[in-house]
Amino acid sequence: MRHYIKISLLFAGILILSAQTPSTREYQLKAVFILNFTQFVEWPPNSFSSPQAPLVIGVLGKDPFGNYLEEVLSNEKINGHALVAHRYKSMEDIEKDCHVLYINLSESGKNEKIITNLKGVSILTVSDNPDFLKQGGMIRFYTKDNKIQLQINPEAAKSANLTISSKLLRLAEVITPKLKSK
Repeated sequence: MRHYIKISLLFAGILILSAQTPSTREYQLKAVFILNFTQFVEWPPNSFSSPQAPLVIGVLGKDPFGNYLEEVLSNEKINGHALVAHRYKSMEDIEKDCHVLYINLSESGKNEKIITNLKGVSILTVSDNPDFLKQGGMIRFYTKDNKIQLQINPEAAKSANLTISSKLLRLAEVITPKLKSK
């Protein structure tokens, strides 16, 4: 039953945040979104070291989720893969088996460098950073009128061999940033 509630929250399209709710509540909702992303993204089979390998959701930088990410992922499976959370202090710590990476770094230049380093790697990148999609990120959370909304860069996902379901794309603003000329 818990699984269906989470899906219905995502398909509501927009989650309303009370103006008086602490940011903790915001990140609890975002953790549920991240769980749901795993149901609407396809990774290439070689993204997993074995059929039993877990689907790893990583957090790079300051962790806004606390223990709530583990609570949301507890006892959940996607296509036979248990869901687990890992925290990373630096890009070098990210294991090759990370599948979803929430990037929360205060320095925009670091975000861009990390996204550049992940080009072609099958990791779904997620952030709140306003420039995230322009830098090559895949999914961005933003708040408008006290509602959590999504922007998705499907071209960035495609270049990482990830397929985002049209069901998820319909819930988001699809953004195709202009490529930087060198």
